[in-house]
Amino acid sequence: MRVSRTPRTTAVAPPEWISGAAWIDEIAPPEGTSRFRIDSVHFAPGARTAWHRHPFGQVLHVTEGAGLVQCRGGEVTVIRAGDTVRIAPDEWHWHGASPTTFMTHLAVQDVAPDGTEAERGPQVSETEYRAAPHTP
Repeated sequence: MRVSRTPRTTAVAPPEWISGAAWIDEIAPPEGTSRFRIDSVHFAPGARTAWHRHPFGQVLHVTEGAGLVQCRGGEVTVIRAGDTVRIAPDEWHWHGASPTTFMTHLAVQDVAPDGTEAERGPQVSETEYRAAPHTP
């Protein structure tokens, strides 16, 4: 067992991955032979990821606020603190905050052996985002 007490640095999420303002804290990066990764992502109201997919899927656990998640071809779902979302391997999806509230989630995924964490697609359009239910 190893306990990490290294101070974390908050990074601004890259604009090619996020529309709006979001910040990422790396909680547990892949280490040694492990490909397991956990990040805490804090989205400002209206911020959301681009469409993307993960080779081994992803688990999101909302720790505060309210947000939205959608898998390609599916309904937009409101997510709130305490909710956990499981996204299948290679499933295109996006997630982010509602228009009126911040949302923070833990993002958990395996990194591919070649280091690939995700494949990015197009940004979620304002039309797609505004068509979603926005009940916090």
